[in-house]
Amino acid sequence: MLDTRYTHGSPCWIDLGSPDTDAAAAFYTAVLGWEYHSAGPEGRGYGFFRQDGATVAALGPLTEEGARSAWTVYFQTSDADTTQMVAAAEGGRVRLRAMDVMDAGRMAALTDPAGAEFAVWQAGSVRGLDRASSRNTLVWVELHTPDPEAALDFYRSLFEWRWAEMEAPGMTYRVISTAEGDQEDASFGGAAELGDSGERTRWIPYFAVEDVDAIADAVTGSGGTALVAPTDVPDVGRLAWFADPSGAEFAVLRPAPTG
Repeated sequence: MLDTRYTHGSPCWIDLGSPDTDAAAAFYTAVLGWEYHSAGPEGRGYGFFRQDGATVAALGPLTEEGARSAWTVYFQTSDADTTQMVAAAEGGRVRLRAMDVMDAGRMAALTDPAGAEFAVWQAGSVRGLDRASSRNTLVWVELHTPDPEAALDFYRSLFEWRWAEMEAPGMTYRVISTAEGDQEDASFGGAAELGDSGERTRWIPYFAVEDVDAIADAVTGSGGTALVAPTDVPDVGRLAWFADPSGAEFAVLRPAPTG
């Protein structure tokens, strides 16, 4: 699972682009108990979701033409400029060229060859989120794509990711790990095949929660939509999928006990 010892290729930040940041802040405060803090005038509408003072996610307005509300996963890189260059050479698209974010770090917004949007982060004064894999924080990220093998080959060229196949009901699931350390301990996400579902290619964030059913009630009570009702998955845990009031998708997970 994720932790905050960020290495090359690990998810290190997540932010939500929304057409109504006030409504989004109110929704996630009600559902996950976060507090929203604006970055101030220099932030141009950007701000941070915090939990007991620790940053666990961020929120900003939609800035790209034609953009839809969605969560964006950022992956750690030692060199954002080189990563964007490799992404373009391997068939990806550079949506926002590498740029400095004051002294916090350097970022680039990219799209993989199948259309999944993501970003990369070269740390400056900010390494990444302050918390992960604890209550109501990011615990897993999942790529849904038509051809997982081709997609993962692309990401391996950027981040040297490893993956292992596991059989799931009706599909082969690929568990993704960073290049360093024990492969299982370094796992942070997975890749699933879209098939003929008609869904778009995208990354989905999972937040760890204590009570999936209570979160489902909070989502629908706050104007969101349940896409997958709370479900038990053997050896994984209890999970559910949602869309917030602006359509941004996310999932929650109560991991199965280990040991």
